[in-house]
Amino acid sequence: MPHPLPELIIMAHILVKFGGGLITDKSQLKVINQEAITELSVLTHYLIENGHQITIVHGAGSFGHLKAKKWQISEGHISDIEKEQFVAVAAIRQDMRELNSYITQELKIQGVESISFPPSNWARGIGPNFKGSLADIANCMPNIVAITFGDVVDCEEPRKFGILSGDDLMVRLAKEIDGITHCIFLLGDTEGLLTAPPSHPNSKLVPKWSRNLAINGEHNTSEDVTGGIFLKLESAAEITQVVPNVWFLDGRKPNRVKELIETGHTKGTQIVP
Repeated sequence: MPHPLPELIIMAHILVKFGGGLITDKSQLKVINQEAITELSVLTHYLIENGHQITIVHGAGSFGHLKAKKWQISEGHISDIEKEQFVAVAAIRQDMRELNSYITQELKIQGVESISFPPSNWARGIGPNFKGSLADIANCMPNIVAITFGDVVDCEEPRKFGILSGDDLMVRLAKEIDGITHCIFLLGDTEGLLTAPPSHPNSKLVPKWSRNLAINGEHNTSEDVTGGIFLKLESAAEITQVVPNVWFLDGRKPNRVKELIETGHTKGTQIVP
């Protein structure tokens, strides 16, 4: 049975990013965080049962970044290691489908029907201006969850291939799907944007952020090949042009998503124009 919601609630269309550091252990090759995937699937079921529509983008975590880093996939084609790169491209694409399958399987267990759209099948080029139609994702039925994810895609010569980030997908989806009310980035190691890296003893939560505020972040290049928190912030700032509610939330505490949707407020960082 659907959970009762306050009468003031307007049904939402939520575009949500499951961060790679949330659904996997980014330091270990191809290790999922099953607890997080289960909790996110339960959350998705709850939201759908209460009349909301969900579109999911998920990151790669240890299913993409480690091999991509080893073989410099984000730099495109390199003649000296061409053979190894093409092997890695095929392997990463397969690994991403495997990671995606863990999510779709858990959603099914929770009673949620989903359809996945691997970008290597339909997208070309990198960055938010990549080529490829989002129509199939945009036109998904409200009770079916459309899922896509960061992936290695084909590019024009001389690059040949590159990494299409889930954050860039979020920007395009936010702009091209009519009626998105909330865009939520779920993080794996922090409550939102902090005044300093999470490891810093004096770091504090930034409750509201816009482009005119400087950040003191760090990008872990040993594990992340797509720009880390800096790309996420730039993407989120771009999304504020078209979506009224853009947030960074702690994905380890999914009840905060419920609180945000049902009350308009929660603990996290709101990204504003």
